[in-house]
Amino acid sequence: MTVLNLQDSIAPYDNDNRYWRVIVESPRGSRNKYKYDHELGTMLLSTVLPQGMSFPYDFGFVPQTLGDDGDPLDVLLLMDEPAFAGCIVPSRLIGVIEATQTEKGERPEENDRIVAVHAKSRIYHNCKALRDLSESLLHEVQEFFIAYNRTREKRFEVKKLSGPAQAQKLARVGMKKWRDR
Repeated sequence: MTVLNLQDSIAPYDNDNRYWRVIVESPRGSRNKYKYDHELGTMLLSTVLPQGMSFPYDFGFVPQTLGDDGDPLDVLLLMDEPAFAGCIVPSRLIGVIEATQTEKGERPEENDRIVAVHAKSRIYHNCKALRDLSESLLHEVQEFFIAYNRTREKRFEVKKLSGPAQAQKLARVGMKKWRDR
């Protein structure tokens, strides 16, 4: 049986339309954390968030990229309505939450979160950089990642927020790591 592998078969960038492709793993409002399984070519239920906690926005990855943790680059995706797990969303990268993640008894490792907006969003159509978002929204997103990691007995520490140039750079480096693997 041949399996369509989203990580291997979907190009990360559409040169003609000039947008990035983000594959949604966990939709906004869901307590379910899905993770793409590359061998099976489908989404698997990874964990369920505690009662009262849900994903504040869609969460996914850029295909054909690798981060320092060996997984595809993580993306927090701002859009008008939640998508569904496996949905490919044309996106504009607007910044990065540069952070470290530490498992109990381990050394911290870089685990940045790219922030993107749906390329055709009505709500976020004027948002070109993180600075275009409200401080309260940025604070809430950072606090979500801190709390989410705490439920997994990990520490998430935000180092700084960077703009779209850093997001583009991170994505291009992630593409190179994927090609060179």
